[in-house]
Amino acid sequence: MGWIGKLLNGGDAKNKPAPATTAAQPEAARQPATSAEIDAVYYRWLAAAGATQAAPQEEQQILDALMRLASEPVAGAALVPRIPAIIPQLMRTLQDENMSAAELSRQLAQDVPLVAEVYREANRPCYHSRYNASPSINNMEGAIMLLGQNGMRMLLARVAFRPIVSMQSGGLTIRTAPLIWRQSEKCALAANLLAPALQANAFDAYLAGLMANVGLVVAFRLIDQMHAPDALPQSDAFIAQVFAQARILSARIAELWEFPESVTRAIGQADAHADADPQALALAQGERLSKLRILVDTGRFPADDPFVTAGLGRGDLQVFDKLADDGD
Repeated sequence: MGWIGKLLNGGDAKNKPAPATTAAQPEAARQPATSAEIDAVYYRWLAAAGATQAAPQEEQQILDALMRLASEPVAGAALVPRIPAIIPQLMRTLQDENMSAAELSRQLAQDVPLVAEVYREANRPCYHSRYNASPSINNMEGAIMLLGQNGMRMLLARVAFRPIVSMQSGGLTIRTAPLIWRQSEKCALAANLLAPALQANAFDAYLAGLMANVGLVVAFRLIDQMHAPDALPQSDAFIAQVFAQARILSARIAELWEFPESVTRAIGQADAHADADPQALALAQGERLSKLRILVDTGRFPADDPFVTAGLGRGDLQVFDKLADDGD
């Protein structure tokens, strides 16, 4: 996996969020939700946690196992499937500023599922004017030209990462992995869109968004393997530690795979503050917006709930709208 760094440079009432403000209560009175609060609601939505709480010793056993993996990234990386062999070759071609659409098309033809991905992407409505709708793209060179170099790089990154969050294990992982991947794609897109204003590298921000949840998928595999069938870990302290240790594991696997330093550093800074580096800020805000977007799109909150909107500026809200399921 060393190629990747070289080629990619460039439940119960107490757990519910605060109720929405009323007309007599100005939204400004609602402090922005903390990342821990958002993570707790997101985790419980992912896990669909019931009323039965796992015993504290069971929670600690899972956390201990996750911490061991975080301290042994080789073992954590061993849980991740290999990427399609064609991806490194395609990435090398895309590194060339004078790439040939014909040559890239020839390489793509070796992988039929990847060809289908390119066509699907090129025919998304966002690539066509609503006032001058183009016919469906059915020519590979035309699709490559439409997507452009950066569009192709992001598409290939998604294809490379998809097996990571599609690992099959127990019932909990099978159910949650597609949901985590959905949020990962939204996080990557949000971080990519936010990066220019923060003077961060847009493609590195995209990679960080895709990579940041690898450890979380591993955490759900551990929960699957270790928790009692009639109980699920869901205490606030457990959730906070799961996200913290999962992030450490993601960052260390990224280092093991020789990702660009800005990507691994951004993933490692789980609680990015105003003075954090731009890459970490883009990722942190991308994670916030993507998790809130998921919670809105699945009916957990209305889009105008202060839990969602408090603290978001105009640019954040524009990105938030672009993440909607029917328009991203």
